[in-house]
Order: sequence, then C-alpha cells, then structure tokens
Amino acid sequence: MKSFVLLGVLISGLLGSIVHAQTDDVYVQAAKLTPNLSRGEQAYRLCAACHLENGWGKINGSFPVIASQHRSVIIKQLSDIQNKHRDNPTMYPFSDAKTIGGVQAIADVAAYIESLPMHPANGKGDGQHLALGRQLYVTHCATCHGASGRGSSEDRYPKISNQHFAYLIRQLEWMRDGYRTNADPIMLKLIQNMEQQQLEAVADYVSRL
Repeated sequence: MKSFVLLGVLISGLLGSIVHAQTDDVYVQAAKLTPNLSRGEQAYRLCAACHLENGWGKINGSFPVIASQHRSVIIKQLSDIQNKHRDNPTMYPFSDAKTIGGVQAIADVAAYIESLPMHPANGKGDGQHLALGRQLYVTHCATCHGASGRGSSEDRYPKISNQHFAYLIRQLEWMRDGYRTNADPIMLKLIQNMEQQQLEAVADYVSRL
C-alpha cells in the first residue's frame, strides 16, 4: 500500500514539473521575441470581447483591467493558462496556441496591451477601512508590488493599481481558497492568515492607488 502511495506522489510531482517546464518554456520563448504592435492589435480583437477595446474590463470584476499591465506579466499569465497552471476555463480558448497564433502572437498581444492607457475611473470599494487596508498593504504587499502598486516587469509582479475592487477581492479569495493555482507561495501564505475584512480592506486600498 505504501508503495502505491509513494508512486502516486512521484507521478504527481513529475506531472507538476512537466507543467512548470512547459509554462517556463512558453514564457522564455515569448519574452525573448521582438513584439509587433500592429499584429498585437489584430490579435487583441479576440480579447476585446471581454476586456473591451480599451482593456479596461468591467467594474463588476467579471473581467479585469489589463490595459498598461507589464508585458512580462501578460505573457506569464497567458502561458500559465495555456498550460493549465492557472485554472481559468473562460480564457482557455483564447490562450490556446491554435487560437491566438503561437508564441509570437503572445509576445505581440502582450506588448499591445502594455501600450494601452490605464483606466481613469476603475471600480472601488466602500472606503470604510482604508486605514487598515493601507497598513496591511505597506506591511505585506509593497515589497513586491511597490508603494504605488506598479509592480515589477523584471520580476513579473503585476501592476495592481487602477484595478477594479471587485476583481481584486475575487482573486484574493480564490487564492486563499486554493482556486487560483498559480499564486505566489509567499503571497498565498500571507493571504491565508487574513480575515475577510482584511482582504476587503487591502483590496479597497489597492483599487485607489
């Protein structure tokens, strides 16, 4: 019995390693390519149906603001979704290599999205616990995402300023509950120790950066 359990663990670990290797491979390839904004704009037509032509998503949080997001982050998320490292059934058809057009197309559309201007009036929370949200953000989030929520292109930390509150809180809840499977381990550990009010407070604060 123990041998079967051990075999299962080994197979699970091997499959996980293969998925990570595929994801990293797609990211490395796309990140090295020179993007073409004109082709990226054409490829973005697939994305506009949900994220809108300006990349501003929807205030109700059903679709995030992606305009001006770091190219490296867009590439990373597309490759994660494509290789099922991030569970997002809605995005599967649009991230598929046959649909989007391969690694070059990922590089192109990511650069085009990065070139779009940020949302000037994104959705925000109720503003009741902003002091708590600021304290939590400064203590736990600013190290990676920056004091103003601009993230880091080099480190693939996403830009979270000007993001819809409803989307932010949903992602935090999904990470906490294990639904979003490509969450950063350090961030996941912090979120799992937070109460719901704390999650909402920090999401509200971030939405106002």
